[in-house]
Amino acid sequence: MTENTQPNSKQYGRPDNERIIPFMKIALPAALLSIFLTVASIFFIATKGLNLGLDFTGGISAELNYINPVKPSDVSQALSSAGFNDAVVQTLGSERDLMVRMPVQEEIEAEDLTKMITSAVQLPNNAAEVPKVDVVGGQVGNELYTRSAGAVALALLLMLVYVTIRFEFKLAMGAVMSLFHDIIVTLGIFALMQWPFDLTVLAALLAIIGFSLNDNIVVSDRIRENFRKIRGAEPLEIVNIALTETLRRTIHTSMTLLLVVVAMMIMGGAGLKWFSVAMCIGVFVGTYSSIYIGTAFALWRGLNRQDFIVQVKPEFEEENEIP
Repeated sequence: MTENTQPNSKQYGRPDNERIIPFMKIALPAALLSIFLTVASIFFIATKGLNLGLDFTGGISAELNYINPVKPSDVSQALSSAGFNDAVVQTLGSERDLMVRMPVQEEIEAEDLTKMITSAVQLPNNAAEVPKVDVVGGQVGNELYTRSAGAVALALLLMLVYVTIRFEFKLAMGAVMSLFHDIIVTLGIFALMQWPFDLTVLAALLAIIGFSLNDNIVVSDRIRENFRKIRGAEPLEIVNIALTETLRRTIHTSMTLLLVVVAMMIMGGAGLKWFSVAMCIGVFVGTYSSIYIGTAFALWRGLNRQDFIVQVKPEFEEENEIP
């Protein structure tokens, strides 16, 4: 008698010692959690609003060049003593080159602004030059804010088109919903905590879209591959197999990115602080949403093997022969 070497049919060709993780077993609780987070985020955005930075509200920015290294806190204190309120000071690549940003000082005339800033930032035994002073009006800031929102919306639309062409419309809708979820939740946390929202955070949002989309594409590609090669399995089982097979890659990618972001948060200074915070939120939310929003929504919409099989139509139908 020959020993049966066929693998367990429930493994669908996978080794018996490789466990299939039932990710979709908690799809319903995860969906309820996602709905709660989205609604709560929209509520905080609508009621508390975003703490918009000077990039969007308008203000004054100035570049400072010191002879010797200087601490941003010392410059901020000197500006405050000179009557410049709410100044934000950050380094520009070295401890001698700094950037100052502050709201528009209504009591100071524009022509006197450069002279007054130059006088205010002089420190004992450490002279400073002010090569550049820019004033951004509120109208320019509002236009920038509107265009930024348009850029995010356009990115989501283009992602929908790409995933639809590359894979399938049900997966594309799930991917866009997961991207929208990631953006809204990140903005909701910033609104709740009243953390400053500036161009660096906007750049983080676009990076989160790219990270989350990449995760969705990897999972979608494996789902399509498994639907084509695995026969006799239910869509739920195929999705669980695809998520199990991509889990190691997802963990490695997320942890690698998280290590870089944490390093930027610790060592990057004030200029990268809120970018890093937004990216940290996006890594966790994006990893979760690619599983429990992107794929779960496509499965709920009836994703099946026929969605990935090319239907070849015959060029003509043979007529029945007449005896």
